[in-house]
Amino acid sequence: MSGLKEAAARRGTFWQSMRAVAWSFFGVRRGADHQRDVERLNPLHVVIAGLIGAGVFIALLVLLVRWVVGSGIAAG
Repeated sequence: MSGLKEAAARRGTFWQSMRAVAWSFFGVRRGADHQRDVERLNPLHVVIAGLIGAGVFIALLVLLVRWVVGSGIAAG
């Protein structure tokens, strides 16, 4: 249990967590940067940032599909 408390007490900012999640969505990350994130970021921030990132990604996909369908490109 102390490991969880220690991880939650990390001082990484929410912005750093958002940046790490954005890089993970992109799929490109250096090993040294990943290791630094693991040591510094608060797991709760990472989970919240991941949920926000997933919501933004889904919203962008919905907007893209609506744009394609509405423009007539999808009509064969």
